[in-house]
Amino acid sequence: MTDFEAQTGQWRRELTAHCYRMLGSWDEAEDVVQETYLRAWRGWEQFHHRASVRTWLYRIATNVTLSALQGRGRRALPSGLGGPDGEGTRPAEVWIQPYADDRDDLRLALIAGLQTLTPGQRAVLLLRDVLAFPAAEVGEMLGLTPAAVKSALQRARARLGEAAHRPDDVAEPTSPAARRQLDAYLTAFRTADITGLTALLRQDAKLELIPGRRWFDGIENCLPVFADAVGEPGDWQMEPTVMNGQPAALVHYRGEPMGTAVLDCRVDGIAGVTVFGRPVTPNTST
Repeated sequence: MTDFEAQTGQWRRELTAHCYRMLGSWDEAEDVVQETYLRAWRGWEQFHHRASVRTWLYRIATNVTLSALQGRGRRALPSGLGGPDGEGTRPAEVWIQPYADDRDDLRLALIAGLQTLTPGQRAVLLLRDVLAFPAAEVGEMLGLTPAAVKSALQRARARLGEAAHRPDDVAEPTSPAARRQLDAYLTAFRTADITGLTALLRQDAKLELIPGRRWFDGIENCLPVFADAVGEPGDWQMEPTVMNGQPAALVHYRGEPMGTAVLDCRVDGIAGVTVFGRPVTPNTST
């Protein structure tokens, strides 16, 4: 192992999470981190440890990400782009992607909220409030004055609002309540049990299907969609996992991969299901 690998490798996972928060895309985050390490490797001999390795890598990663975001539209969930009728939503390429990680600060609601900020505001808020870098270091990373950092942080906090705060009734993925709900959700689909699925959902449950132009608000609007989807016993195969710090399922339909369902589990039931689909390639197995 080289000195570069020994001193920088430990930060790759958290750098990828940071870039994902900035971009809302797992694929793009991986690409940006790859570019970050390439630039860091090229500049390693000139680095001379004028800052900590972690700070230096975050400076590179954040600026590579900001460059990638120039002239780009924001990613979102369907509920963040328009009403449940789907009017005014954008094409499917703008959708947020899920991220296979168990950290709470990657919850879908937060990722979606972050995408409503300007890229500069997003960077300042993440570096200050999530990663706890001092304001002076953030200014040096981004080429901003301390006053500009403070102003951007205030605007970001005000605009992000409630999306930055996790609801008090969230059930952690490893909690008994979340495990029961996930197990029951998987069982309901495996056995085509719409009654069991109904019992899991809160009255205010929300269903989002990505890609897609519509989302469904309230249990009375979600249930017809679920009822149409459950099919026959054995149609669905589901593997439990964690995505974005939330209980989730890797979904197959009659043996073909269909995507991922991410659950918003609360102490009193499931408050939301976000289904990330992907094209199915015929005659392809996993």
